[in-house]
Formats: sequence, structure tokens, C-alpha cells
Amino acid sequence: MKLFLRILVGVGALLLVAHFLPQALVVSGWYAAFISALLIGLSNITIRPILMLLSFPITFITFGLFTVVIDAIILLFIQSFVDGFVVYGFVWAVVVAVLLAVIKSVGNKVINALLD
Repeated sequence: MKLFLRILVGVGALLLVAHFLPQALVVSGWYAAFISALLIGLSNITIRPILMLLSFPITFITFGLFTVVIDAIILLFIQSFVDGFVVYGFVWAVVVAVLLAVIKSVGNKVINALLD
């Protein structure tokens, strides 16, 4: 149940950011948002730990801020697989990554508060 709700939070976060920042992110609909959220979740489980391990020195030097760059790289990677999910440039990918992290964090806190 929690997993499905977290995926829905990811879908909602993608659609929300796409609605308020159309110059940064385009999501063509619910299907593209759902597939993108699934792929982002899967890449956060598989690819992100490897990138975090490889980039540990620079992440340590920047006090963890390089993690946002890794999230932006993952977003740019995902857009090559999903039709209808477009991020316009690296700088916008960083902005979208920060906004998605904030929205998902708040949504996951609400889910944990309601279900626990």
C-alpha cells in the first residue's frame, strides 16, 4: 500500500512541477508521469547507489550538494526512455530535481503519518 502511494506521490510531483514550470519540464499525461515515476524509482534503487559511491569524494567536498547533480543526471537519463517526458537542459534538471525532492519528501511524511 505504501509503495503504491509513494508512486502516486511521485506522479503527482511530476505533474505539479510540469504544470508550474512548463519551461523546465513537459509531461504529456498521466501515463508518461506514471512510467517516469516508476523509472525514477527503479533508477534510484539501482543506478543511484553506484553513482553515489563513485562520486563520494566530490559529494563529501560539497557537503552533499552534488547529490542534486546526480538526481538531475538521472532525470536526463530517464527522459531518453519515456516519450512525453522532457526536461529542457541541465540547469532545469537540477531545479526539477530539487522541487521533486521537496514535494516527495512532504508527501512521504504525510503518508507515513497517516498509515503509521
